[in-house]
Amino acid sequence: MTTTQPGVVFVTGASSGFGAAVTRRFAAAGARVVISARRADRLRDLAAELGPRVLPLTLDVRDLAAVNAVVNGLPAEYAQVDVLVNNAGLALGLGPAQTAGIDDWDRMIDTNCKGLVYCTRAILPGMVARRRGHVINLGSVAGTYPYPGGNVYGGTKAFVHQFSLNLRSDLHGTGVRVTCVEPGMADTEFSSVRFAGDKAAADAVYAGMQPMTADDIADAIYWAATRPAHVNVNTIELMATAQSFAPFQVARDG
Repeated sequence: MTTTQPGVVFVTGASSGFGAAVTRRFAAAGARVVISARRADRLRDLAAELGPRVLPLTLDVRDLAAVNAVVNGLPAEYAQVDVLVNNAGLALGLGPAQTAGIDDWDRMIDTNCKGLVYCTRAILPGMVARRRGHVINLGSVAGTYPYPGGNVYGGTKAFVHQFSLNLRSDLHGTGVRVTCVEPGMADTEFSSVRFAGDKAAADAVYAGMQPMTADDIADAIYWAATRPAHVNVNTIELMATAQSFAPFQVARDG
């Protein structure tokens, strides 16, 4: 079995969490990695750690013009992207829809949906022209299984799942692959962001259980990207062993 060995990988949201772990995993395998995020200092530190084959580029995926400028301006040795990892995303708040902040909703939609679409649209034509490539989108189990307070975050991840399936249909016959990776509970900065830096609230999410790690998710992404070219992994859903499913809620009178 001949596995695929990506030459160039483009990772969004690479400054921490899944994105940083994915960068380390592909860099260790010898790939050139374009790392993008808003936090330039963290990108520089990661590039310094991993060496000259990692190219740090400051980017806010919500800015369409900036996305196009970055992709069109890639140096020749990074221009032919083999794997796009659409990792940039976030959850904000855990309140019910009737009290949630519209600004938080806008930011989640702009990052998790529009930012992912912008990066995909910018990089995809080159993949199709070369008849090879792989788009890997970070979804979530929240896109399948609802929970109180998940409202717009879960909706954005349902979008990511369906968009990934529709990409597969559009790309039929091109040789370009698409995978949606949908994690459950993983201990990264995700909860700190969700709770606006409230460390106690973030830590409580994982209290008394063993969540997945960023490296666990990076390993799944690397595995999908290195399958033989004739194999497309459509969806990977993974959870911590300690996490599963609950009964339906029932509101009762009295």
